[in-house]
Amino acid sequence: MGDEFSLDLFDDVPEAPEDEAVSPEPPVEEPRVWSVSQVNRAVRSLLEQSVDALWVGGEVTNWTRARSGHCYFTLKDDAAQVRCVMWRREAEALPTDPEEGMKVRVFAQITLYEARGDVQLRVDKVEAEGAEGLWRLAFEKLRGRLEAEGLLDPARKRPLPRYPACVGVVTSPTGAAIRDILSVLGRRAPWVRILVRGCRVQGEGAAREIAEALDALAETGTPDVIIVGRGGGSIEDLWAFNEEEVARAVVRCPVPVVSAVGHEVDVTISDLVADLRAPTPSAAAEAVVPDASVVLGQLRELPPRLARALRGTVERRRLALADGLDRLGRGMHRRMDPVRQALDRNVAGTERAVRLLLERRRHTLGALSGRLHAMSPLSTLERGYSVVEDPEGRVLRRVGDFSPGMEVVLRVSDGNVGARVTGPREERR
Repeated sequence: MGDEFSLDLFDDVPEAPEDEAVSPEPPVEEPRVWSVSQVNRAVRSLLEQSVDALWVGGEVTNWTRARSGHCYFTLKDDAAQVRCVMWRREAEALPTDPEEGMKVRVFAQITLYEARGDVQLRVDKVEAEGAEGLWRLAFEKLRGRLEAEGLLDPARKRPLPRYPACVGVVTSPTGAAIRDILSVLGRRAPWVRILVRGCRVQGEGAAREIAEALDALAETGTPDVIIVGRGGGSIEDLWAFNEEEVARAVVRCPVPVVSAVGHEVDVTISDLVADLRAPTPSAAAEAVVPDASVVLGQLRELPPRLARALRGTVERRRLALADGLDRLGRGMHRRMDPVRQALDRNVAGTERAVRLLLERRRHTLGALSGRLHAMSPLSTLERGYSVVEDPEGRVLRRVGDFSPGMEVVLRVSDGNVGARVTGPREERR
């Protein structure tokens, strides 16, 4: 258009010359002036109302998760880029944050960030390399951390008890898994006590409930083994069993844990850290208890086996006792031989000492006997002397002890002689 069609809204209208007649003109309406905020708000409304939410593919850069929980990033291709925002509620559903340069597709609403006038995508979903991309990435990240800690080491796994008295179960109380587990346990081992701790097995907060249920069962001290699991579903449905919170609860459980999540093709983190992975909940129930018919057969075989075992034990004990006695005898002989030899030497020495002592005593006794004999009255009698006694056996020593006509007894060396006293006699000179 030419300059004649230009209009300066801000210049004043020129005044007509006084001598020139001015024809009246209709008043000019003032144009509506929009603020920048109004423009951006209008553009945002136009974008959101005219363009439905759509899938957009590109490469993730500058991913940032703020302390508020909101996520900000840029999606780009070879020729352009667009800013993106994902609010906290939607971001919490992500299994992990995408890595720098990862190719993703986002389901988002095109909008305008009014404060800067930038077009951006308000993202509701993020998927990478197919539907399981981010889920698989989160799985591998957690698996790597747990493996580095040794929690996936087969040597850490504990054997299941052969005959548990109580089986704990952590699963949804309304799902098909609990019905399958109870049915199998009741059929195979009706004597087993079953302790069920119900919890949610999918959705927000399910991982925390599963971990708390495991801890609660363990704290009772009643179960000998615990089954944790659920039936089949998508990877999102099973994701609670891929959370670190559940894995830590399985690891710290004081009794063996059997993980039975989904179907045989489904593998979760809880399967990897559990003491045993069962392909299905029914298989888990079969693994933790013996079949009643098998137990009955074992009981029938028990008496003869016990008898054979007892006979074997008695025979082994008898042989061991005989061998022990033999070794004890040999040991005693080895220990007694030096003692016996020392005793023999001591006895011989004692005998010599006794003989020597007796000989000395014999000589001493002989000497004393000679001295005693020399001092004995009998020896005096043998030299020609006699002892005079009255009839009562009193020895008469003085003249005054005799009286004429008195009968006395003379004791000589070889006997006694009777005599009568005639009277005193003069001593011979």
